[in-house]
Amino acid sequence: MSRRDEVDTRYTQERELSWLKFNERVMEEAWDETVPLFERLKFAAIFTSNLDEFFMIRVGSIGDMALIKEPHVDNKSGLTPAQQLAAVFQAVPPLYRRRDKLFLALEKRLRACNVCNLEWSELDGRERRQVERFFRDSVSPILSPLVVDAHHPFPHLPTKQLNVALSLKRDGKEYLGLVPIPRSLPPFLQLEERGLRYVLTEQVVLTFAHELFDSYSVGARAVVSVTRNADISPEDEDSEAEDDFRQHMKRVLKKRARLAPVRLEYQGELAPGTLLCLRQRLGLDEERVFHSKAPLSLDYVYALEPKLPPESRAALTYPPFTPGWPAGLSQTEPMIPQILRRDALLFYPYHSMEPFLRLVREAASDPDVLSIKITIYRLASKAKLVEYLAAAAENGKDVTVLMELRARFDEQNNIQWAERLEEAGCTLIYGIEGYKVHSKICLITRRDRGRVQCITQIGTGNYNEKTAKLYTDFCLMTASPAIGSDAAAFFQDLSTGNLEGEYRLLLAAPHSLRPTLLSLMDGEIAKGSKGFLFLKMNSITDRVLIDKLAQASQAGVRVLMNVRGICCLRPGVPGLTDHIRVFSIVGRFLEHPRVFVFGTGEDARMYIGSADFMTRNTQRRVEIACPILDPGVRRELAHDIEVLCRDNTKARLIGSDGSLSPIPRPEGEAPVDAQAVFLQEALQEQAETSTVLPPATSESDGFFTWLKKRLGRG
Repeated sequence: MSRRDEVDTRYTQERELSWLKFNERVMEEAWDETVPLFERLKFAAIFTSNLDEFFMIRVGSIGDMALIKEPHVDNKSGLTPAQQLAAVFQAVPPLYRRRDKLFLALEKRLRACNVCNLEWSELDGRERRQVERFFRDSVSPILSPLVVDAHHPFPHLPTKQLNVALSLKRDGKEYLGLVPIPRSLPPFLQLEERGLRYVLTEQVVLTFAHELFDSYSVGARAVVSVTRNADISPEDEDSEAEDDFRQHMKRVLKKRARLAPVRLEYQGELAPGTLLCLRQRLGLDEERVFHSKAPLSLDYVYALEPKLPPESRAALTYPPFTPGWPAGLSQTEPMIPQILRRDALLFYPYHSMEPFLRLVREAASDPDVLSIKITIYRLASKAKLVEYLAAAAENGKDVTVLMELRARFDEQNNIQWAERLEEAGCTLIYGIEGYKVHSKICLITRRDRGRVQCITQIGTGNYNEKTAKLYTDFCLMTASPAIGSDAAAFFQDLSTGNLEGEYRLLLAAPHSLRPTLLSLMDGEIAKGSKGFLFLKMNSITDRVLIDKLAQASQAGVRVLMNVRGICCLRPGVPGLTDHIRVFSIVGRFLEHPRVFVFGTGEDARMYIGSADFMTRNTQRRVEIACPILDPGVRRELAHDIEVLCRDNTKARLIGSDGSLSPIPRPEGEAPVDAQAVFLQEALQEQAETSTVLPPATSESDGFFTWLKKRLGRG
């Protein structure tokens, strides 16, 4: 869209500013006194890494669009790319200042708990000698200091690598000194004292950097870091048709490290001339330079946690929680017969991924299993799932794995797993040209007494055994013949590159997902004020779906949405979106499920799936959504939705101006933290080995009745 007057922005907002508000909400958790102190430091680290990725992907992408001669106007904000960047660069500096204030406050509080991030000036003689030995024996030998002059050109600075920059003088001339800090070094040196006293490695290098330039006069110095554009779309890169796609991805990853700079950060002091030199060499305007009082990378925080003394860990972190089995599944009985009897829903991380992994492990050795087919987007660095799939292939099963090599920042990991699976005899497919395969689906086909049986698993999140303990997600396992038949057809279509397959029950992007969602919304619009929609997702940016939701609101349909991050829809705009209520939840776990409910009571259509309401998901990715048919699973899902909707502690309402505000709690209403409720229910399940679910009555009792009352209250 290129004409500003064609863009209706009355109930939409710019996506980047919406994302920055979400990340500010993440930082809000770090300010929350009810959150354990070290967990607050981790939220500060999450905010920082989120901002890093934002610059690498979103700022990089918009910067690319700004270079296009044909002006582009964003269809949610009416802004050109240059105007979007200007808005971002105006919004970001206050976030830096607030984050710096937060970090210093947390560091002060942690020192009272004997967790101390120390400067050189604070060390006693013994500690200084330890730091000197560390620099001399472990750090200095692998450093490569350089002076930028006519004979030594400005080096390539990899994205987010820490460097020490120094102002140098010799013979009346000024020079720039740089000391890249190798990523092979540990992030900090733990001092030989009780508690947890440490010095960050970049501060050690900063302290002793003058020794590396002994023939120069050393002036101001600082730690600096460059952020580069990482928004590579492999399908847009030149690739010979006969090239192996895995090799192509390896070349793309090498190229990513050399893309254009989008940001320069520095901690410490830089002479004006040194800063100007860095800017000019990197081609960055002043607005892209950010001074930070906090360390430029807070990734070291995660390495600190295992080193906390036991008594400190108990006081400073969340109580440990081990995901367990849902009460509806027996740990002593094989999984396959249990799923053949009834559907099962896992709710990560309150439930373990182990039931699904055991299902695959059983299938690998079950003589009746003929094949296993699965789509994989992200895996942990250690993955039992890969072991079981490889074992299945080695046992003679037909194992087909569609491995998406373009999962951003996990490409190298996926390449390695693809090679392992291929070596085991699995059939590997590397996606579909021009489309990322983001669906989460696994199909196990077996023959029992001459009949073919299908067990299908559909998830809202990745098969990542690490993040399944950190992200909330749903995992459905079903032996429904209709869903199994659809799944078999879906995999056949994937193997032939057919994106226009028709399925009875499953919704698949890019062909049928959005049209079916629009049709289901139309069904609720036809009901007028009796219509109801509940939608849970990570982000909503798809203009077509946004407009349909506005249409539903204008028809009187009650719309309740739980959107974790980007929300380009502005709810509560009079006459346009005043029947839409949107809330966001940020807590101990990352909210990640996608759930869509159309209507109320027993006739409600309920789906879980892999797609957000983003154009990239609905139009440029292969996604899957599955209806929830089993009455027991429907009750479980309805209960989980109800608890989420009752959250008045971690939830924030999104206002008509895009702001986030705490949910008003009427006098006498008890505080509800949805994730805390789910944790308590999970612990109770584990203790009593009986499920904690609402009574098995009509779905219109309880959840939907409560929702109507809640929505009616506005």
